[in-house]
Amino acid sequence: MTRENRTKRGPGRSALGAVGGLLAAFAGLALAQLAAAAVRPEAAPLTAVGGAVVDRTPAAVKEWAIRRFGTDDKLVLTLGICVVLAVVAIGVGLLAVRRPAAGTALAAAFGVFGAAAAVSRPEAGGQDALPSLLAGCTAAGVLYLLVRAIPRPRPRPSGAGPPPGALDRRGFGRLAVAALALSAAAGYAGRRLGAFGDAGATASRAGLVLPPPAVPAPPVPAGAELRIPGITRFITPNRDFYRVDTALVVPRVDADGWRLLIHGDGVSRPLDLGLRDLLARPLVEHDATLTCVSNEVGGPYAGNARWLGVRLADLLREAGVRPPSQGGPADQLVARSVDGMTLGTPVEAVMDGREALLAVGMNGEPLPFRHGFPVRMIVPGLYGYVSACKWLRELRLTTFAAYDAYWVRRSWAQQAPVKTQSRIDTPRPFAEPAAGRVAVAGVAWAQHRGIARVEVRVDAGPWHEARLGACDGDDTWRQWVWLWEAAPGGHTLEVRATDRTGAVQTGELTGTLPDGATGRHRVTVRVRG
Repeated sequence: MTRENRTKRGPGRSALGAVGGLLAAFAGLALAQLAAAAVRPEAAPLTAVGGAVVDRTPAAVKEWAIRRFGTDDKLVLTLGICVVLAVVAIGVGLLAVRRPAAGTALAAAFGVFGAAAAVSRPEAGGQDALPSLLAGCTAAGVLYLLVRAIPRPRPRPSGAGPPPGALDRRGFGRLAVAALALSAAAGYAGRRLGAFGDAGATASRAGLVLPPPAVPAPPVPAGAELRIPGITRFITPNRDFYRVDTALVVPRVDADGWRLLIHGDGVSRPLDLGLRDLLARPLVEHDATLTCVSNEVGGPYAGNARWLGVRLADLLREAGVRPPSQGGPADQLVARSVDGMTLGTPVEAVMDGREALLAVGMNGEPLPFRHGFPVRMIVPGLYGYVSACKWLRELRLTTFAAYDAYWVRRSWAQQAPVKTQSRIDTPRPFAEPAAGRVAVAGVAWAQHRGIARVEVRVDAGPWHEARLGACDGDDTWRQWVWLWEAAPGGHTLEVRATDRTGAVQTGELTGTLPDGATGRHRVTVRVRG
């Protein structure tokens, strides 16, 4: 065989092997999607591997991802896994062209890897391994068939059929098209079955009518909304409320089958409640701002809403729980979600008189799925990772010494009261307002302590007191505005808040680990003359 023929043979077979690897991976994932519809959505290989990656990612890397990609971090992770899988699939396909047994064995091994990731996830059972194992077997089988369909080129006499060393790709092509079509059909069927499985949850939310509150919240004061162009709205619409969690697939819980168990140390009367049981109790309406501990100074991960729910302290007392200050043996309330996430909340904070709720409603409607339907926790004054468990299914009383919740095992602090923060919403960084009077405005929060004063300064000069919006309670943020006589040129605006205890927001800049960022928000602008 000539050098020219060898050149044609190598790239031709290698290219088909790469295509075969990709098709085999697609087939495996498609069949796994179909199987996951029968097991549970979290058992699908991409979701299981992605969740395992999240579990094992260092906290600093997670913080970087949240800062860099925001609420798109899960999409970026999933796309990254797909890219890595595609590269691996191409490599496996190239190997299988030369060593079919080794290539197909490696394809099957990736199914075992996915199965191990699936069963390592919280709340996983042995059945969660099945979709990944099916993916590995399917990928290995499809790859073997496709590789066998790649003909080995044989030299022929000149003028007698195809040129020496040419490949007849028609057989491979027919098999590849068939594999692609069947895989697409299986993937589509899996998505349809998954949607069908979610139909009960969707219907249960659509049919849920929330009772009127026994303790309604007072109307939001008219002066709470300053109506300054560019300022954050006082009440955050549900669609705009931030979402930071580890769920790659949003749990869709059927409200009719939902149950909550309250048990553990110091519980003399365990409670097992359904949603109807909660709705039959007196409901409380309360405005509260939630904040994520991943929020950097001036960051977007804060939102204010009107919540509807049952007082958590009342349920704990009904279960026989006493706070530590009254001799109770448990100082930590561990909340567990349906996807296995655990959050640890100080029992004392839940029972000290603040409006800690098991929330069922948000801004006048049942909780959206992405925000915890059917039930989530709200504990004003604490960062979300120690208080705001979504998709709640269990509350267990224990101690901080005996148990570390999910984030605590990943370097975050056990207890995390919200720090006093303020943010400049307008003007935006690098804005170019015209000289003259400029409205500098934003929001400030210090949940459960309240905001007493907000001050602004320009270019490290003297502080000027801003005008505050009306107070809607100590658990919500407050809008503020300061009218600045802006001179032409570059300037740096800086804001600080003082809470109702008299504590002034610190200027010391720290990161979010281990219990929330500190520092003052600064914005640089250039004023046009």
